[in-house]
Amino acid sequence: MNNYDAILKLFLEVAQNSKSNDMANNNEEVPIGVSNRHIHLCEKDLNVLFGDEYKLFKIKDLSQPGQYACNETLTICGPKGAIEKVRILGPLRHKTQVEVLLGDCFKLGISPKARLSGELNNTPGITLIGPKGSVQISEGTIVAQRHIHMSFKDAEKFGVHDGQVVSIEFNNIRGGVYNNVIVRATEKSVLECHIDIEEANAMCINSKSKVRIIK
Repeated sequence: MNNYDAILKLFLEVAQNSKSNDMANNNEEVPIGVSNRHIHLCEKDLNVLFGDEYKLFKIKDLSQPGQYACNETLTICGPKGAIEKVRILGPLRHKTQVEVLLGDCFKLGISPKARLSGELNNTPGITLIGPKGSVQISEGTIVAQRHIHMSFKDAEKFGVHDGQVVSIEFNNIRGGVYNNVIVRATEKSVLECHIDIEEANAMCINSKSKVRIIK
């Protein structure tokens, strides 16, 4: 075997190994969590909306540790319209946050801001109406940015890191690729990609679907 043949053989072996690794990574699938509009309340606003020392009633644990859906709902009101029976999620937070769908923004009359949970600066305000009172927040209404919850161990497996922007791919007759998906890695997070109902419906995705990460 001459030098050319040896170099060619080495190149082909490296290319094949690289392709195998890419296929292995691509075959790693991430479960989907589909979210609807919902509300996270702070204690102060909870007391105004439901009365002093009110305790939320948990009806279902959610996928992420410590998170749960509550029995209670509120009406949210914007300059142009209102949406009733918006679910509250627990536990309580230090600041009230309302997560809506893009289509809701047109009905409510507010300008949509795609943000990660907790990133509330310069977002629209909204009015919340409960059984005992109402609260008007000056900011805190967002359209949730697509994101993937994962542990640090998961991040290492997928070759990504907290805060990294990736794409996700879903293969079916109406499938496709969503870009600008944020990796949210913590010690205790459970692996799950979160998109909202509008995004899920566009690709015929449901809570039993799985997607692949594209870096």
